[in-house]
Amino acid sequence: MAEISAQLVKELRERTGAGMMDCKKALVEAKGDLPEAEVVLRKKGIASAGNKESRSAKQGLIAASITADGKLGVLVEVNCESDFVARTEDFQKLAADVAAHIAVTKPKHVRLEDVNEAERANIKAHETLYDQKFGSEPHTVGELVKTKIAKLGENIVVSRFTIYEVTGNGFVGNYIHTGSQIGVLLEVGTTKPETSAKDEFKTLVRDLAMQVAAAHPQVVNREQLPAALVAKELDIQRDRARAEQKPEKMLDKIAEGRMSKFYEEVCLLEQPFIRENTISITELIKTANGKIGDTVTVSRFVRYKVGDSGDAPGVEPSPLPVTA
Repeated sequence: MAEISAQLVKELRERTGAGMMDCKKALVEAKGDLPEAEVVLRKKGIASAGNKESRSAKQGLIAASITADGKLGVLVEVNCESDFVARTEDFQKLAADVAAHIAVTKPKHVRLEDVNEAERANIKAHETLYDQKFGSEPHTVGELVKTKIAKLGENIVVSRFTIYEVTGNGFVGNYIHTGSQIGVLLEVGTTKPETSAKDEFKTLVRDLAMQVAAAHPQVVNREQLPAALVAKELDIQRDRARAEQKPEKMLDKIAEGRMSKFYEEVCLLEQPFIRENTISITELIKTANGKIGDTVTVSRFVRYKVGDSGDAPGVEPSPLPVTA
């Protein structure tokens, strides 16, 4: 074996988490070149990770990244097999690094297999997260994930992400609930560029994101609800009134009256504010507008909960702007 210093072995071990002898052998193979030795270990790690990639990964965490100017934000879910691994520094750093990477490169998909066969021919490598080079490193994001699989001993997968980018005046905010099991990305619009620097505005954005996290609205306002869903709920309320032996001629009116509770549950602007349930979110925004001196609009939001990703990365509500 070539002479390899203990300090070099230690540094490679800290960077990769591989065993001491594996690190030494990799350094010998790489002739003492640390980055190349990391590639050698990564290749071996990829091989050992392969057996784990088919295992179910339902634990994990939500991470976010917002650019310094607040014009672009990312929400990402990274999954693993156990809560124990999700709490490790390695896994948390991976999720944060992936979120920051997405904010820079803006991929369209997580993996090529997320794209239907008809569209795959039009997808370029740089448009899928796993195929992108990870920053200035020689490996891809997919290879980075596989390295973590080998190091942490569990299947790990980036299951979905959402990117919001503001055009014109506006701001992207986020909220990650304690434990990183629920996360929200929220876009709001303004009419003045200087508004985003005001403390009252930042407080409003955070309150709105927390509202979405806690109350789980489905849309911004009732106009965004599918007509079929509203019709179905009206039928339910009509049948309920009929079961209560209400007069037949009054059923429609009673059903319409009871729809307000439904709208409160699913429409952000009609929900009671979680910090002060005597006011609605619409009233909260109007009050804040007076203090801010601008008209703030809720454009769109997305809420992630770990394990709820299903098979559709990046799903988000309709981005219709709404003025409160």
